[in-house]
Amino acid sequence: MPAKDIYHNAVKNALVKDGWKITADPYLLKYEDAELYADLAAEKPIAAEKKGQKIVVEIKIFVGRSLMYDFHSALGQYMVYRKLIQLTAPEYKLYLAIDDIVYKDFFQRKSVQVITNENQLLLMVVEMHREEILQWIN
Repeated sequence: MPAKDIYHNAVKNALVKDGWKITADPYLLKYEDAELYADLAAEKPIAAEKKGQKIVVEIKIFVGRSLMYDFHSALGQYMVYRKLIQLTAPEYKLYLAIDDIVYKDFFQRKSVQVITNENQLLLMVVEMHREEILQWIN
């Protein structure tokens, strides 16, 4: 089992506050010879439909050597997880959960936005201290 990120509980609580039901903690991604773990899976029922929204959330903190180094790592992990989810559970969308400060200070850079858009990263921006989802970026 992977170690939980320092923001794990804050993101989990933010999802619950927003009406999501946590369905896996962690979420096992298994395909052929690969066995990986994303941080969370959640489902949000929609009253008017029989099927609700389903998401997998990978939580990332940016406290490594540099923000760009952490971004490289997060992007690579995101791409691997997204492909495995497409192959094994295509009803799920993968979101990268980041804190609002990193979003404002780093993800607003032109170079990062180009890469984020080109790779179609889905972001969940969370205010960690209040445990609130501030923004979903699709």
